[in-house]
Amino acid sequence: MHIEPVDPAPGPTFSWATLRQRWQDLTFLHWAVAPETVAPLLPAGTRPDTLDGVTYVGLIGFRMVGLGLGRGPGVPYLGTFWETNVRLYSVDDTGRRAVVFRSLDASRLVPVLVARLTLGLPYLWSAMRVDRVGDRFTYRCRRRWPGPAGTTSRMVVRVGAPIAEPTPLDHFVTARWGLHTRAYGRTLYLPNWHPRWPLHRAELLHLDDGLVAAAGLPAVTGAPVSVVYSPGVPVRFGPPVDVRRPG
Repeated sequence: MHIEPVDPAPGPTFSWATLRQRWQDLTFLHWAVAPETVAPLLPAGTRPDTLDGVTYVGLIGFRMVGLGLGRGPGVPYLGTFWETNVRLYSVDDTGRRAVVFRSLDASRLVPVLVARLTLGLPYLWSAMRVDRVGDRFTYRCRRRWPGPAGTTSRMVVRVGAPIAEPTPLDHFVTARWGLHTRAYGRTLYLPNWHPRWPLHRAELLHLDDGLVAAAGLPAVTGAPVSVVYSPGVPVRFGPPVDVRRPG
């Protein structure tokens, strides 16, 4: 089976957008994990995507800005919120690389309910804030619903210089042009497109996280193998595709 390349700057694969948004002030933390550890957690029709024999667990904090439908404007108030997600990396039987979200904590309840009902995405309502002091970002999250309530995460990073030449790992965990999800008895691939990521090296100063373990994964131990920051990109999502059919 042919697997699509890890391409940091592909063209869009869809002609019209179902959703538009901007991802802003993102910090990506990643830990290496054995593929067999996460394989049971992926949707039917997908398997762990690997780089040099291992796959990765990601903890990503950021701000969602201006979420809106199609060509329309962003939804006032409800379309802008903080989010922290725990994700894995997948590939389906047609060779499409993607991410699989184990949890997506968001600070607005209505988008949480809509995403859960329409696409089966594991969104959760949480109290969240991000503080910036100079080159230091602090991401805080406390889960409200559906649970386990009270699960928390706090990460503090210092942003460094732009990355002139991203490594294969930098591209592997950021150059993802779709997500896999299980909804209504089907595994779906939801494509997205955005400009090439502007990436910066970053230093993890503090981490106290319960989100990864709450997502059914081994609790993170030791330093992450990758810490990367991005000021953000505008994003478009195309219509979902059943993984049983070619895209």
